[in-house]
Order: sequence, then structure tokens, then C-alpha cells
Amino acid sequence: MPETTRRAVLAGSAALLAGTALSAVAATPAVASSRRGPKPTIVLVHGAFADASGWAEVTRRLQRAGYPTVAPANPLRGVPSDTAYLAEFLRTITGPIVLVGHSYGGIIITNAATGNPAVKALVYIAAFAPDEGETLEALQTKFPGSKLGLEALDLRPYTRPDGSPSADGYVKADLFRQIFAGDLPESVTAVMAATQRPGDVHTLQDRSGPPAWRDVPSWYLVARDDNLIPAAAQRFMAQRAHSRTVEVRASHVAMMSEPAVAADLITRAAATVR
Repeated sequence: MPETTRRAVLAGSAALLAGTALSAVAATPAVASSRRGPKPTIVLVHGAFADASGWAEVTRRLQRAGYPTVAPANPLRGVPSDTAYLAEFLRTITGPIVLVGHSYGGIIITNAATGNPAVKALVYIAAFAPDEGETLEALQTKFPGSKLGLEALDLRPYTRPDGSPSADGYVKADLFRQIFAGDLPESVTAVMAATQRPGDVHTLQDRSGPPAWRDVPSWYLVARDDNLIPAAAQRFMAQRAHSRTVEVRASHVAMMSEPAVAADLITRAAATVR
């Protein structure tokens, strides 16, 4: 074989081998990625007397871990309408979902996830996890210890869109820190009290529907120092839902005072999604 021909053949073979190797390397991440599947979107649902900003530090931690995260505004107008709103919101998300609720947000995720196959895990952070037919008031008062009663609220009447009368409940400013966030600085809780979003008082009597936790795996963060939902009530709900449970010494806003613990529990739930 002439020298020039031999060199051409060797060069062509080398290029072919290099191209094959590069193709294999390029294909490897795609194969691994398809085996792992996409990370689930984590949806954080706040409760009453609060807003989505309460999830700020947890959101930062989840984003650093690579999870798509969103914290929508909970309307706080009543269990049926808030559930319908969140259920529609969830239908706009592509791929698997880990649904997280705090406080009143727990009853909303319990109902909104029912029948949605995209919701792969539920996480309750010091939250209500009711069974069918239960009300928030019944669960809140089932065990002693809650310091949130009507006497702790400022009631401000308003008219519903259908013309019926109702009232919004605000935690009294001088009681807010004691009831809601006793382990946060006073400078922080003073602002939280001033900017709190109220809940319609009718939500206390709204009955919950079939619970998603019967079919969807759940996790629960029990806040031992909670003065709104007693820890005993939280343990009762977690045990009934067969939730994987972690406890922490924290006030009702455990996701704010112990964001690392809250984020860790959420990522544990997310890690089970395939």
C-alpha cells in the first residue's frame, strides 16, 4: 500500500474512532438523566395569617439543591374555593409534584391533590391533615394547648362576592408572636403581624373532602412548641396518615425558624420520586 494511501486510511480510522468516542460521551449524560428522571417541582402552600414570603429561606435551599420550586399565593377565602384554585394551579405544572403545606395550607393540599396523579408526595409542616368530614376547628381543639381562639382575633367584617356577610380574622398584634412565632425575633414578628393575610372565619367550619394522604405518601414535621396547632394534634394527624415524621423544637412557623430541618424533610420526600 502506498505510504500516502496508508496515512489517509489511518487518519480516517482515527477520525471515525474519535467521533464514535465523542458520541458515546455525549450520550452518557442523556442516558443517566433519562434513568433518573426529572426532579419534581416542589409547590409550597402557605396558611392563614401569613403569605408566601414565609417560605423564602426554604425556597433558597431547595433551589440550591436543584429543585424547581414555586410558592403560590393561597387566596384564604375558604376551603372549597382555595382547594379549587390550587387544583387548577397544579394542572399548569408539567411533571411530578411534591406538594407542601403549612398550617391551613395543609387542608388545602390534602384536598387539592386528591385525584391528581402528578402529585407524588405530600409534606406537612406543622399543618392540618384532616380526614374526610373533619373541620379545622375540631382538629385544633381536639387536644389542649392551642392559644388561638376567637378572643385572640380581630374580626373585620366584609361582604363576599355573592353578597353574603362574613369576616376576616387577624391575630391580635400583641398576641401574634406568642401564638404564631415565639422563636423569631420581635422585630421580625412585629412586621409579620402588621402584614399578615387574614383568613375568612368560615374556614374553621368548612368540612374537608376525601384526603389525598390515603393514596399519596406523606411526610410530617411536628413543631413541638407550636401554640396554634398543639403538637399532640400534629402527632395524631401524622400517625393517622402514616406519615414519615420528624420532630423539632420550633414554633408554629417551623419553616422560618428551622428552615434547614424543613428543607431536609422536603428533599427526603422529593428523593423518593422516580
